Amino acid sequence: MESLLGIGALARQSGLSVSALRFYDGAGVLVPASVDPRTGYRRYAVEQVAAARLIARLRRVGLPLASVRALLDGADPGPVLDAHLAALEDGLAAARRELSAVRTFLGRSEPLVNLTVPAAALDAVAYAIGRDPAYPALHGVLLDAVDGTLHVVATDRYRLAVATAPAPGVSGRAFLPVAVVAAVRGTAFTVTGDGAELVVTAGDRTVRVPAAADGFPDWRRLEPAPAAHRVVVDGPAFRAAVSAGAATRKDHHGVAYDAIVLTLDGGELGVGGAGGTLAVGVNRDYLLDALGRHDQLVLELDGPITPLAIRLPDGADWSLLMPVDMAG
Repeated sequence: MESLLGIGALARQSGLSVSALRFYDGAGVLVPASVDPRTGYRRYAVEQVAAARLIARLRRVGLPLASVRALLDGADPGPVLDAHLAALEDGLAAARRELSAVRTFLGRSEPLVNLTVPAAALDAVAYAIGRDPAYPALHGVLLDAVDGTLHVVATDRYRLAVATAPAPGVSGRAFLPVAVVAAVRGTAFTVTGDGAELVVTAGDRTVRVPAAADGFPDWRRLEPAPAAHRVVVDGPAFRAAVSAGAATRKDHHGVAYDAIVLTLDGGELGVGGAGGTLAVGVNRDYLLDALGRHDQLVLELDGPITPLAIRLPDGADWSLLMPVDMAG
């Protein structure tokens, strides 16, 4: 006679609880091989252990019960799992936006007071300020002071720029709209606030704006981990190579731009060529903006679908560029 497992044994071997196994029986997802008509005791075939373990995995990632049943009935797993993964990614993106807003709201308990912003810090990130009408929360620069360091941040979703400056004794967050940025560019300025309003002073110019930073992304989670490949480049020479390198004309939502390929072969970084052990496509103008006029830079590359990181040698200031699909 074929050996059968009791519901407790199946629970131990599959990771599903006894109550869950009873639920899946009632839902027609995992029906026991036999049920004692007198006691109602469920017994399962040994072959059902694999199905129970699969159900446990699928439910741990939140796959709907109807989809679980479809997979057990032999449905093509590709479309089912791809659709669920897309839904999870959408939910994660929404959760990140909400948590970023929560951090901003909670951070208002620490208004910026007597903060001095060097002109160079603002100039270093201004190129990455968002302009897309669909994302008004990015139309400016974030000031994020913590642990004695000011981070000046700008992003348009395709690139992110972060510059740092000392800010002893100052903490808090504030957002400078693009109009304020334009008014104070080129000179150091001070920012004071009371949690509701910012007072921005540059020389004899004073601007007052609401102290809101709602909607600006949580930039700290975007800072890249150390990359697989780290290359130190001479700033002027690399700028010249990028400017002269072979480019491919690309189009993004009706906007044309030049894309170039950075290749890495034996530790040597090439521009506009082919081959190599690693190749990353980027928007040429975006890369030139990020390089600035620095004498030396560090480029960090991981692969063709990973953002390119560009750092100053001391690592304090950095930027990210989203890669370009050169095959598309």
